[in-house]
Amino acid sequence: MLVLTVDQRDSTRRGDLVPAVLERLDALARPGGEPERGLVLPFERTVGDEVQAVLTSDDDGSRLAVDVVLALLRDGGWSVGVGAGPVDRPLPSVSRAASGPAFVRAREAVERAKGRGSAVPVAVVGPVDEPGATIAADAEAVLRLLGAVAARRTDAGWQAIDTLAGHAQEGAPQRATARALGVSEQAVSQRLRTALWAEEEAVRPLAARLLAAAGGMEQGGDDRVDERDEGEAR
Repeated sequence: MLVLTVDQRDSTRRGDLVPAVLERLDALARPGGEPERGLVLPFERTVGDEVQAVLTSDDDGSRLAVDVVLALLRDGGWSVGVGAGPVDRPLPSVSRAASGPAFVRAREAVERAKGRGSAVPVAVVGPVDEPGATIAADAEAVLRLLGAVAARRTDAGWQAIDTLAGHAQEGAPQRATARALGVSEQAVSQRLRTALWAEEEAVRPLAARLLAAAGGMEQGGDDRVDERDEGEAR
């Protein structure tokens, strides 16, 4: 399993942003009110300015984890910890009542992310033994790199990326993006190149595979969720 524990940064200065971030994360993990594949327990406030969710560590859950982590890093107001490993079963209906190694590791990860001097406050903690420890460290390194790339994007770059995402299902998404932004296709291409968007898209699956490997290492890769473990996400 993958447990994501997320803590607000500078809450004294910024106020309580948990309700707003829960709305954004719910839209990402449960679009239209239906849970994305891979979501086991939805994000909820656990204590103070902290939120938590549980995802599977299969392909679906690990891809969703990468999407959530990068969305939170883009926001810039959160320290993100990912704990990879088994959980105690059966899972309760809410993550704050759950336990197991993945939860302990998520706590360690978010504390490390909060204490890091880096501009990319994310940490991944997985199995202690090898090769799991190295795989988790590799996942963290890739996520930090993706976060650093995103942090250096201009507003114009993000505008092009966000508009492109809104036209992803069209036959010529860059042309549609150009029309929506009132610029040429060449200008859209230049913005995307400068933003290193193609490079990010190529690396995201690697980050997901590393998280999946770390999360399934101690359970033989079997991360199936039975009916008792589906909780409120279903």
